[in-house]
Amino acid sequence: MDLKLKPFDFNQAVARAGLRPDGTPLVGKTEAPAAVGGSSFRSAMAEALQDVSRNQLEAQRMQREVALDNPTVSLEETMVAMQKAQLGFQATLQVRNRLVSAYTEIMNMQV
Repeated sequence: MDLKLKPFDFNQAVARAGLRPDGTPLVGKTEAPAAVGGSSFRSAMAEALQDVSRNQLEAQRMQREVALDNPTVSLEETMVAMQKAQLGFQATLQVRNRLVSAYTEIMNMQV
């Protein structure tokens, strides 16, 4: 299994979330939602959650294969897959915590 880390492109991630680099929404008087490529925050979150789920399932599969003493699956690859799944889960948990915190702040605002 060949794992390659890609550099994080902040501008691309922000654009996929439908925001400008300064955090303001892309949708405005001059820009249409198609400028983002048709993606939204909702679809970006769904895609990220599916990716985390796939990583966890792959790590579980590899753990099972190592436990069954499959010679085609190495312990090193399994450990890397487990760490990748754990990092993805931790990042997802942090995003969820920040979203809940933002929602709570908005709900506590006085109108």
